[in-house]
Amino acid sequence: MFGRKKSPLLGIDISSSVVKVLELSQKNGKYCVESYSVEPLPLNAVIEGRIENTDEVAGALRRAVKRSSSKSKDAAVAVSANSAITKVVSFPSSLSERELEENVMLEANNYIPYPLEEVRLDFEVLGASAADVDAVDVLLAASRSENVDARTEVLEKAGLKPKLVDVEAYTIENTFRLITHQMPNNGKGLTVAVVDVGATMTTLHVLVDGKIVFTREQTFGGRLLTEDIERHYGMSYQEAGRAKKDNNLPDDYGPKVLEPFKRSMTTTVTRALQFFFSASTQYQSIDHIVLAGGCASIQGVDAMIEEETGTPTFIANPFSEMVLGPKIKIQALSNDAPSMMIACGLAMRSFD
Repeated sequence: MFGRKKSPLLGIDISSSVVKVLELSQKNGKYCVESYSVEPLPLNAVIEGRIENTDEVAGALRRAVKRSSSKSKDAAVAVSANSAITKVVSFPSSLSERELEENVMLEANNYIPYPLEEVRLDFEVLGASAADVDAVDVLLAASRSENVDARTEVLEKAGLKPKLVDVEAYTIENTFRLITHQMPNNGKGLTVAVVDVGATMTTLHVLVDGKIVFTREQTFGGRLLTEDIERHYGMSYQEAGRAKKDNNLPDDYGPKVLEPFKRSMTTTVTRALQFFFSASTQYQSIDHIVLAGGCASIQGVDAMIEEETGTPTFIANPFSEMVLGPKIKIQALSNDAPSMMIACGLAMRSFD
């Protein structure tokens, strides 16, 4: 009763182009955005999810936390789905906690293609198994130590305390419930594709009834648009990025540069869905497409994808039903909202 109040977790999303910081609280049963910020990363500081320059990323994170004005030092971060191994395994429900842990470690050898001393491993009991009344389902998650350690080192260098390392796919699953009000029956029973189009990577997450069933990454993102601007107008990469962000480009930018990129983005989404259908024997249709990531905000791309796929498509906004704290600028948060899904899922872990 008189104990110290639990410190909120900062959700830290380290992508290939920016670092995102988010702090949430809960008030009267509703989430409240207390603080957030987005800080650009130097080119190639992070490549395809790998942190190549720890000092530069830590510096950007330190600036982001300072700009957010958050006082919290506890933080949660995530590794990409590509760098994690997850598996649901069943065990007898009669096992004690210690026996379960011993069995999980033994079973892990069958699924992890690396020596166990080279991985970070954890598990969570999901509940009674649907296939066996005398068993429980356990989610096993592992990642190479270097993937986890690179992220925790960045947090520590930025003056934060790493409290939790998640998998990006499960942070999306966590955040998904914040956007289901935009779907029929609050998303229950629906097969939904969340397509996160970032700076260099596009990640398809397919959820059925709110649970992740498929994740796949492919190389495509907004950096290609910046490079197109650079080539078309003879700018430096930095000038092109600035002009894109400030929407300060010549009149022919729309038809000559932006429209071809939107068509390429649409093709990327349709191909990702086709790959899912070809890889799945159980699912052959999608009920909704949710666009996330920095490229989701490009005007008209949601309508283009909806027309091409014949599937209702909308842009993710996990903050649409949240209360906003006094430090939050509404327009800035609205602009960044589609790219904050992972940071939001991590910040929500404060309330687990």
